[in-house]
Amino acid sequence: MPSIHWRKRPLAVALSCIAVFSVAIILLLRSTGTNIDPKRFAHDVFRKKPGPTAAQLPPEDGKRAKAALISLVRNSEIDQLKQSMTELEAVFNHKFNYPWIFFNDEPFDENFKKVTRELTNAEIQYEQIPKEHWEVPSWINKDLMYASFDKLASENVQYSKMLSYHQMCRWNSGMFYKHPALDDYKWYWRVEPNVHFYCDIDYDVFRFMEKNNKTYGFTINLYDSPQSLPTLWPTTEEYIDAHPEYLAPDNSMEWLTDATNRPHHNFLAHGYSACHFWSNFEIADLDFWRGDAYDKYFEYLDKSGGFFYERWGDAPVHSIGVGLFADKSQVHYFDDIGYNHVPFVNCPDLPGKCRGCEPNEFFRGVGLEKENCMPVWNKMMEKAN
Repeated sequence: MPSIHWRKRPLAVALSCIAVFSVAIILLLRSTGTNIDPKRFAHDVFRKKPGPTAAQLPPEDGKRAKAALISLVRNSEIDQLKQSMTELEAVFNHKFNYPWIFFNDEPFDENFKKVTRELTNAEIQYEQIPKEHWEVPSWINKDLMYASFDKLASENVQYSKMLSYHQMCRWNSGMFYKHPALDDYKWYWRVEPNVHFYCDIDYDVFRFMEKNNKTYGFTINLYDSPQSLPTLWPTTEEYIDAHPEYLAPDNSMEWLTDATNRPHHNFLAHGYSACHFWSNFEIADLDFWRGDAYDKYFEYLDKSGGFFYERWGDAPVHSIGVGLFADKSQVHYFDDIGYNHVPFVNCPDLPGKCRGCEPNEFFRGVGLEKENCMPVWNKMMEKAN
């Protein structure tokens, strides 16, 4: 395992304008909570009034879903994880007591275990990732891989020279649901270190997903860097051509292939809009990933080598999978969950329930308005309704 950290989590994974990256960070660090830039807020078309109605909520009958809160995390990230865990326990899990499952490619140390056990009354599992799920697969040409890293770096693709970042993206794309620790679970909520949860959640999100026939839930919808994935969509089209039976009847192809909002992204990504759900937050059905349509899709992508010859992220891979193999009605926007992974924010307008964010806030920094792909999603969903 390389010594360099595999979680340089991503401003730039979702950003196409690398040139403004440093300026955005400097201004972000200088900003204060009292200086609100109106451009940070999404327009009405980007965001609807939050939350499921009372009629949509399952009855509070004391039953729990077969669900877990999961996190891929290093021992060295314990302080950042403590923040995320403390906030999610406060707004949600102290009411529902779902288990936590932590994954690492190395053994967890005693300090990590001690700190996390003090943060929850729920059960905790500490799991090591099997080497065969993490190491570079045998069919990858390593000379070509490292040459590709250099080429991607010359095109300013962030983290492209970090082998461990490629490994992480591959594991999150198609290996995590194969871990035996998840065999007895149907649902998961992915939680990253160093994120914020701002709003009280008074219902069981997993039961909500079950009762309303949902497959995937998100909070933030962005554009990825098209330079990181030039062959992802052509490879996907090959798979679809071979397996048209897997396409959902009411899929989200319009969102995946939009060329009107950012046509240059579509051009560089060879037909893919580069829109994706930011997967550092996702609440999803494990059985969807385990199903033939997605699992065979991941295997096809994996054999093509794009996780190492390019920098395919788990966010676009998951998003394309959901967009093609699930009906759009099975995808849920959790507009009532306040969430922040720097620099992007989902902040509901729920007076009395949210603290620490401004209603309808989308980003913190400067110049990131165009990274929001929610208008494309909403346009598609409005047509469907």
